[in-house]
Amino acid sequence: MFRITRSSMHRLLVTVCLLHLTTFIPRPALGNDNLRVAYQWNQIDFEFSSDTERQEALASGRYIPENVIPVGLEVYKKRLFLTLPRWKQGIPASLAYINLNETTTQSPRLYPYPNWSAHRRLSENDAQEIVSPFRIRADRCGRLWVLDTGVDELLGNTTVFAPTSLLVYDLTSDNLLRRYQFPSDHLKENSFYANIAVEDAVCDDTFAYAADLGSPGLVVYSWKQQESWRVKHHFFYPDPLAGNYNITGINFQWDDGLFGLALSKPQSDGFATLFFHPLSSLNEFSVSTKVLRNRTYALDTRNYKEFKVLGSRGPNGQAGVAFLDQKTGVIFYALPNLNAVTCWKTSNRALNFKSLGRVYMSSVEMVFPNDVKVDDESRLWVLSDRLHQYMYESLNRNDINFRVLTATVKDAIQNTACDTNIKPLPDIITNLGDILRPSTSTVAPKSGSSVALTLQSNRFITVLLATVITLLFSSNLITT
Repeated sequence: MFRITRSSMHRLLVTVCLLHLTTFIPRPALGNDNLRVAYQWNQIDFEFSSDTERQEALASGRYIPENVIPVGLEVYKKRLFLTLPRWKQGIPASLAYINLNETTTQSPRLYPYPNWSAHRRLSENDAQEIVSPFRIRADRCGRLWVLDTGVDELLGNTTVFAPTSLLVYDLTSDNLLRRYQFPSDHLKENSFYANIAVEDAVCDDTFAYAADLGSPGLVVYSWKQQESWRVKHHFFYPDPLAGNYNITGINFQWDDGLFGLALSKPQSDGFATLFFHPLSSLNEFSVSTKVLRNRTYALDTRNYKEFKVLGSRGPNGQAGVAFLDQKTGVIFYALPNLNAVTCWKTSNRALNFKSLGRVYMSSVEMVFPNDVKVDDESRLWVLSDRLHQYMYESLNRNDINFRVLTATVKDAIQNTACDTNIKPLPDIITNLGDILRPSTSTVAPKSGSSVALTLQSNRFITVLLATVITLLFSSNLITT
């Protein structure tokens, strides 16, 4: 017969916890950096109908290679789409794609989407079909949602050719299904709609969410009702203490509001959770789309407390876009100040610097990560484009300026705080306490990870306990 003293029990628990930590819990600062470069360009080139047409476009200034920059990315089936907004002169097509099956080079030429004519003005009084999109989203219903700002030469002689609009294409036929222009009351003095998320659980009752970073607000668009409303909230505004950026030695300040949008899968009530954040902010927030999709309630200021504060990403944690992989519940963040992509497991109660996982960090290949997506084959895609250098200095045509990196979601989050194969430590501690704590109850324990151990966890604890108790016997920490 042996007994375990109180101090011995405390040491036993500490030893087991430390063993579990060192064996199973990854260090947040570490990561596998498993992404690989799939495509890269010094400058973007297009598949013109002929070399003669390319030379004509170059001679006329319709195509100025150094002015073309990709800022948005989407992958649907075997096509990778890129947005190339008309921020400067010489952008021949502002939405284009490559065929993932046909490329034999890492620097393929781009095909205009849906065709060349969609990017050409028919007259001085008419805008192109697609003017200047910033972000796009392909939904599960085979539609491509294009958020078009309608603005030409944003960084030069700014001209508004058309109101901000949603263009929706059929990805099977590439035909334009619908064009929806935002009503005038959605467009404020400094409005710039820079991101879109699509809630597509029901194809005929889809909702799109568009983020206005210039005059912070959220537009909710109903596909079924063919109408929209603009939601306001204090959480959409930038943090004045988070507006400083320093990337590769270029220092600048931005006061951009609502930008990052990421949608969960439908919850038990049938509605998704929208995770969101301003660009110039360290914090993450959320709200149920049950609030947003009800026009009356969405516009009622009494809904204020429906919006939740989740936590902070920590120093230099300003995030651009975000994307939530609905299969794993992991959000991926693009962090331009850190030249990194990180992740957060939404099942984790805490959002802070320690709960973030490092997916990829590089001062060469990940300079200004600008878009992040997960495709229908559970592959993560990231676009980096040196946007700050394009805006405030100039890009060197001899450098690789634009990269698309990819990996499976499983590989991307392996051995990070987002790894879904890792059992949370608090559950282990709770279950260990259940084993060691004497019980006189004859009632079977309730099921659930916080009370009942799986067979695998039982074996794990048993082996650990046997090992630790042997060690404690040999150290005279357990007396007989």
